[in-house]
Amino acid sequence: MIRRGFQVAARLGHHRAFGSSTDSMFSRFLPEKTDLKDDALPDASWCLDMLSLDQEFLEKTKSSGWIKLPSFKGKTQPNGAVSGPCPPFSGCDTAHLSPDKGDCRIFTRCIQVEGQGFEYVIFFQPSKKKSVCLFQPGPYLEGPPGFTHGGSLAAMMDETFSKTAFLAGEGLFTLSFNIRFKNLIPMSSLVVMDIEVEKIEDQKLYMSCIAHSRDQHSAHPSLAGVFLQLQLEEESPQ
Repeated sequence: MIRRGFQVAARLGHHRAFGSSTDSMFSRFLPEKTDLKDDALPDASWCLDMLSLDQEFLEKTKSSGWIKLPSFKGKTQPNGAVSGPCPPFSGCDTAHLSPDKGDCRIFTRCIQVEGQGFEYVIFFQPSKKKSVCLFQPGPYLEGPPGFTHGGSLAAMMDETFSKTAFLAGEGLFTLSFNIRFKNLIPMSSLVVMDIEVEKIEDQKLYMSCIAHSRDQHSAHPSLAGVFLQLQLEEESPQ
């Protein structure tokens, strides 16, 4: 599997670059038109802290250059059409799967019931190459009784890292991922994740994440990661 991933990476590295302008990069996350449900919108399960902080960042999108990233259960093309169950750079064989039957979906959007799994929204600041993720873990993500499973936190951090890495510098593949756990996180509480790209060097993006409560009195996991920088093949119009 690892060898297969690097074979895909090598092949993509020789392709003509997907447009690196800000507009073309964001078209992967901001389709002009789609009928798909944006799961990064508030629902009845969101706690008051998550609702109010979400509103604060929405205000920042109007004046401070922040951008809210929509989140769908699958990958969409810029025109909103569903292009298949897996992204073109994943290297997975989907010949035996039927996209129409919804066989695949993003892991952090795999739980259907509102409030039971991954409730989150990501905001990105292009000029500063940083993101903030507001994450509310539901009871299906329980580890120790009453508290969030560490693996679900790692998955949420990796999801935010991957989006930030791609938008900040076409980072596509996780090379390393080191997490340091601190305090336990109660189920259904708000976790604020601050993600930054510290440097881009030798086709690698070095990133960090600090997770904390809204009032920053409780420190949660911290994370360091490295992503491989690649250029995507330009998508053909549908």
